Amino acid sequence: MDTTTLTQKIKERAHELGFPLAGVTTPDPPLQRGFLQNWLQAGYQASMDWIGTDYSLESRADPRVILPECRSILVLGSPYSAPRGNVGGGNIAAYALNQDYHDVLGKRLQALVEAIEDWVGEPVPNRWYTDTGPVLEKELAMRAGLGWIGKNTILINKEYGSYFFLAEILLGIELIIDPPVTENYCGDCTRCLVTCPTGALREPYTLDANRCISYLTIEHRGEIPEGLRSRIGDWIFGCDICQLICPWNKPGQEASNILEEFRPREEILEVDLIEELGLCQEEFSTRFKGSPVKRAKRRGYLRNVAIALGNRGEEDALPALEKALEAPEPLIRKSSAWALGKIGGERTSRILQKRLKDETDPGVIRAIQDALGEQ
Repeated sequence: MDTTTLTQKIKERAHELGFPLAGVTTPDPPLQRGFLQNWLQAGYQASMDWIGTDYSLESRADPRVILPECRSILVLGSPYSAPRGNVGGGNIAAYALNQDYHDVLGKRLQALVEAIEDWVGEPVPNRWYTDTGPVLEKELAMRAGLGWIGKNTILINKEYGSYFFLAEILLGIELIIDPPVTENYCGDCTRCLVTCPTGALREPYTLDANRCISYLTIEHRGEIPEGLRSRIGDWIFGCDICQLICPWNKPGQEASNILEEFRPREEILEVDLIEELGLCQEEFSTRFKGSPVKRAKRRGYLRNVAIALGNRGEEDALPALEKALEAPEPLIRKSSAWALGKIGGERTSRILQKRLKDETDPGVIRAIQDALGEQ
């Protein structure tokens, strides 16, 4: 089979497997490796130190560190449902309202590799990733013709906007290379820059994870900095603000070829913040089985829920927050104390003063005292 035919068959099979976006690029070193170094030196990776390890940097600088035999890189995109409001009040990023993309796409990538090996007639050196490996996947996607990197640092495609997952297969065979996207279609638009409530987009194409709601509610394991809590609003896992405001993501637009696994799960859409704050570990694991939300772990998720309740400022949440003040995890107790202070009023003062008498953790004691000082 000639290279042109093989490349076309691979793309057709990719489409059948749920990847309507498919392009091929070379394993040449990415141009963004210098930008990455500067980004790391600025500390914008926050606690994600694994990005800056020697192996990570070497691999991102040259994909052939990962697969020395690599001769082509197949870059794929699979769309997911656009954001929709959570009827329970708390917001979860649209990508996390469905099945975990790592699980869904991983099986499909492996099926595609097996098809390639059948056509080639022998084992093909390969390595595939879906947001799981040390590659600069957005630059690879741009080089493969899938889209351009927006000022919000997210890959944008003219047809699908930015609501799609990326995946890559490094292959030890020659394929026909696609023309790259060389033009940036953001133009003079700065909506994402001025709309981000925490100022995480320091400048066009530069994200400071220390201030990013997605990082703070997912990857960050400790307390969310007090100065940013009010700005998080009611986002309890991830954030879509810089995508919702993007003109390339048209309201009400829904791709017709979304995998069923990437359509919202009703039990997650119907999350109620007050009920969520009382989730035990078993209930959390059951509700979010097979969901990206499990990455935050229960303690991080309930931290986020408590902060969201504080930002909503509704007195109906007081009983749940009072109960959360007795949670075994200090992180949840601190966040609940802050939320009570945010809501304010005589009733919250009584709740906080009562808990202060029994609290033994120094950090929680300070949080309660600070909350009382807000009264």
